[in-house]
Amino acid sequence: MNVLSFWMLLLSSSIEATMAQVTLTPETLTVLRGDEARLTCCSSSSQWTVMVWLLNAEVVLTISNESGLLPSINPNVTAEQISPNSWTFILKNTTRLNQGRVTCDLQGIDRKAADLFVQEKGRVQIFGEDKLAFRGHSVLFECKAAGWYPQPQIQWQVKGKQVSQGDYNVTGGEAVNSVFTVTSSLLLTATMTSRVDCLASVSALSQPLKSSVSLTVVTEVLQEDNCSVSLVVVASMLALLLLLNCTACVLYYRQRRHAKRSSEDAFRLDQSGRGTDLVAEATEGSVNLGYSCGGSTVLLSHQVPDVVSSSSQSLHTHNQECPSEENSKNVRRITTV
Repeated sequence: MNVLSFWMLLLSSSIEATMAQVTLTPETLTVLRGDEARLTCCSSSSQWTVMVWLLNAEVVLTISNESGLLPSINPNVTAEQISPNSWTFILKNTTRLNQGRVTCDLQGIDRKAADLFVQEKGRVQIFGEDKLAFRGHSVLFECKAAGWYPQPQIQWQVKGKQVSQGDYNVTGGEAVNSVFTVTSSLLLTATMTSRVDCLASVSALSQPLKSSVSLTVVTEVLQEDNCSVSLVVVASMLALLLLLNCTACVLYYRQRRHAKRSSEDAFRLDQSGRGTDLVAEATEGSVNLGYSCGGSTVLLSHQVPDVVSSSSQSLHTHNQECPSEENSKNVRRITTV
């Protein structure tokens, strides 16, 4: 009876192992050089003993159902247990040499294989700098994508909108050092100021690489800046008017100042004449309006009396003598007759 039970258990285990299913996901994996590659192998049965991972038919990792992950001589290869019957194979720092077939082998049960592709990301650049063009003129843009594997796809965008493939050409060069270089040309008619983008990509890139330049249409800039031009003109006119007003104010101020000085001089002259008249009245004499000191020949508009007495003449002559040099101040003397 015990023998029969043993054979029945062995038969059921063999049937379960035979019917067990192995899945390997994803079936195709594409990564960029230097990224990690992850593939998961899962068994529908727990009756497996050893899981072996092979890369291009070479054993790189071994996992025991009882002991787990066994040591590997490849430092870039490891695994993580997802569930008791599911393991994820991890390949770090992928290179082009790792591209090929990855196999999960549940020994004695089944094996599955997947394809691994390793791509390389290069660089992209539009030749030249920002461009300036007149409305309606044609402008040529050239783009170069170098250092890619496989050959990249090139696209153009103008103002964020994709350009039809029929509007530009793409020239693919032969692979040099296992990488590709592609050039593309776009002939664009200048209609409005825009940003022009050249995009290069491979399937492993989540977003394409982009190079951008600006296209400035001259006539559009002038139309857009009409308001600014008007403001500049208005500001210039206001500045000119302000300058004219300042000039007029300065001239007016100088004229008033000159008039004020003339009136003050006339007032002082008038006051001086009145003072001499008062002195003459106080001494009961007359003012000699023809008196001068130091040989001055300037006469006032009034005439000196023609007839004077000889004694008065002598006195007049004596009193006209100038003050001595010892006194630095000039003393004005009034001669009475």
